[in-house]
Amino acid sequence: MPTITLPPKENALFKRILRCYEHKQYRNGLKFCKQILSNPKFTEHGETLAMKGLTLNCLGKKEEAYDLVRRGLRNDLKSHVCWHVYGLLQRSDKKYDEAIKCYRNALKWDKENLQILRDLSLLQIQMRDLEGYRETRYQLLQLRPAQRASWIGYAIAYHLLEDYEMAAKIVEEFRKTQQTSPDKVDYEYSELLLYQNQVLREAGFYREALDHLTTYEKQICDKLAVEETRGELFLKLDRLDEATEVYRRLQERNPENWSYYHGLEKALKPGSVEDRQKIYEDAWVKYPKGLVPRRLPLTFLSGEKFRECLDRYLRMNFSKGCPPTFTTVKSLYHDKVKVSIIEELVVGYETSLNSCRMFNQNDDGKEEPPTTLLWVQYFLAQHYNMIGQQTLALEYINTAIESTPTLIELFLIKAKIYKHAGNIKEAAQWMDEAQALDTADRFINSKCAKYMLKAGLVKEAEEMCSKFTREGASAVENLNEMQCMWYQTECALAYKSMNKYGDALKKCHEIERHFVEITDDQFDFHTYCMRKMTLCSYVDLLKLEDVLRMHPFYSKAAHTAITIYLSLHDNPLTDHSQGLQAESANLSDKDLKKLKNKQRRAQKKAQLEEEKKNAEKEKQLKNQKKKKEEDDEEIGGPKEELVPEQLAKVENPLEEAVKFLTPLKNLVKDRIDTHLLAFEIYFRKAKYLLMLQSVKRALSIDPHHPWLHQCLVRFFKGVSESKDLAEAVRTVLKQEITRLFGDSNASTYNQVFLSKHSDSVPHRVAAAKMMVCLDSSTETKAVELATSLDESLSNRSITICTEVLEALRNGGLGESKERAESYRAECHRLFPYTLAFMPAGYEENTKIANGDVSTETEELANDM
Repeated sequence: MPTITLPPKENALFKRILRCYEHKQYRNGLKFCKQILSNPKFTEHGETLAMKGLTLNCLGKKEEAYDLVRRGLRNDLKSHVCWHVYGLLQRSDKKYDEAIKCYRNALKWDKENLQILRDLSLLQIQMRDLEGYRETRYQLLQLRPAQRASWIGYAIAYHLLEDYEMAAKIVEEFRKTQQTSPDKVDYEYSELLLYQNQVLREAGFYREALDHLTTYEKQICDKLAVEETRGELFLKLDRLDEATEVYRRLQERNPENWSYYHGLEKALKPGSVEDRQKIYEDAWVKYPKGLVPRRLPLTFLSGEKFRECLDRYLRMNFSKGCPPTFTTVKSLYHDKVKVSIIEELVVGYETSLNSCRMFNQNDDGKEEPPTTLLWVQYFLAQHYNMIGQQTLALEYINTAIESTPTLIELFLIKAKIYKHAGNIKEAAQWMDEAQALDTADRFINSKCAKYMLKAGLVKEAEEMCSKFTREGASAVENLNEMQCMWYQTECALAYKSMNKYGDALKKCHEIERHFVEITDDQFDFHTYCMRKMTLCSYVDLLKLEDVLRMHPFYSKAAHTAITIYLSLHDNPLTDHSQGLQAESANLSDKDLKKLKNKQRRAQKKAQLEEEKKNAEKEKQLKNQKKKKEEDDEEIGGPKEELVPEQLAKVENPLEEAVKFLTPLKNLVKDRIDTHLLAFEIYFRKAKYLLMLQSVKRALSIDPHHPWLHQCLVRFFKGVSESKDLAEAVRTVLKQEITRLFGDSNASTYNQVFLSKHSDSVPHRVAAAKMMVCLDSSTETKAVELATSLDESLSNRSITICTEVLEALRNGGLGESKERAESYRAECHRLFPYTLAFMPAGYEENTKIANGDVSTETEELANDM
């Protein structure tokens, strides 16, 4: 159908529609649309239909909007407006690839439309189509050479394509056109100069970058960036004397900045440890209160020199009362010799301060205040906790608490000690005690909530967080709005430990949505940063977005989600009622009565919570409705709701797991967990070539990893037993297995692995599990191997012992449940505070000892 040209009256109305859309006056825009479309001659006017659809989309009526825009497009396929509007509609739905196609179609009918070209360039940079972005920016530069955004966009295109020389030339040509006075403060021009210098540095033109910095130094507002860049360039150009001067000036500006000392070291090039130490000794004299020049030498000094330097550093911190002292020296704990020196010194301080209130009985100095002893005990508690001696750590922290029962930091460390000792419930109680001392401290509040989640106290954690979340909204929803991912990660792990897989997956998907939102949020910065000339920050933002899912928050959520999906594949959730029948079938009459009472109470509690939740939801819906009526700018409809029950009963768990795995494989390649999780997924899908790829990548990271060993043995076994493999695939697999591991079979390979790592508990456990997997008759030997807790064995930890206990109980080491209790008792002697190794009934006895007998009373009342 040919394009319908509107007469002057209707054309004027159409222009008003466009203005209303630009000014977000959507209701008025719809009135003008109605005036045009009510005319019988123009009821099917394509561009008006398209604009009506776009306006309705902004009011949340998505389906109606799509119908109108498609109808308009069918009526006028040669209209750039209809194609542009269809592209905008696709863009609002985040369908960027489709939107790009629409914009390209629009440009066929109007090649020089600036707005369409700008919109296309935004989508191209969002999707990182850098070649296409460069072409579009070139067209914009040709059409609008007087606009600075045209020049900057074109330069950035070359910069991102790593053609730094061309980018530098374009920026220089643009800079020549800028009329600025050397004495005038112009922040935007300053940002342009800093960006130009960054491009020159990245191109490797260090001399030109230094000349550029010297020439335009007065016009750059960020004087600190100028000095730091100058120091870096002097080092690159090997002009060490000048670099020395720069870093000394920077030290005067901030004597606590580590990087300035490292820069000074590179500039002075000390030939020995003594020369290197001299750099810091000079700084001690110049900055007597400086802590960094006293801390940094501890990394490279050893023996008596280390002791002397450490002695000065610790005394200074303990006298001043610096709580983070232990944190600053924690990185030294990989060196056992240094750890023993730290212990010897600080224990000596504690003894001397107790007897004569001085660091050393032979000192002639003044007496220390009582707080010094407190901070020494605080340090020792953290020290012994770090080296795994929790009993001693508790003795020191309890002594400190007795002397100063109002210091929050002491309770924080006591909670941390219990956490590391494996008793997270006790840890949560002590963290709650710390929180009670200062209820207005958001840090303590958050820390307490985190510990509660680790202890499985989800409701209590939610109440704790509600102290600082928005009033009138539930804490969970508000934390989700604020993208509070630490809370959601811990919540997912808590639900997973309670086998509430649906709730855990909901949290994982919420985190995944946050990362999608963060990626989408960069869209607004493409125009903003060019307008405000914050170009260095803009390029850094683009580089960050490219590796966004490397962040630990995503890794943790993905790891949790994948593990859950693997469990759901191995053991799909059955009907809840069937599970209850199976559970009640083996119970006595008395226990069955208790179970029914328990279920009744749980049902009543759930009903009350549901009513409360519905009331809150109704209130929120009213608020949202009111807000929506007030705000006509709301775009798009609501997101798809995450329902835990549906998430847990997904049809294909492995496909869902792959969605979480893909970003990890692309961005977190250096972590062995990524490839081992990939193996677990492909093993269940029987994808042998992908399994091979995963184990080969894992082998390149850590060939001795216990989990990797289990994957390899299962892989060998799977290849040898599989009958469905194509002959070509089988040949490739056998060749690769022979090349990597020789001619050994799975059993031989397992024995060789065990003989190599016979002194390590995790490796023994991995080998024992594989013995049972390969031959069930070896159960007795495997159990002996896995449950040995001899002192000569290394890597004995709460985590690995808990894993063994679980394997004994659930059949992971064969039918060996009778060994579980004796192994638990052995572990309890080794780790006396760990909750997992406590005798049966420990928690009930603790509740009664604490006066918590409400459950018993409730049961009696129900029985009556």
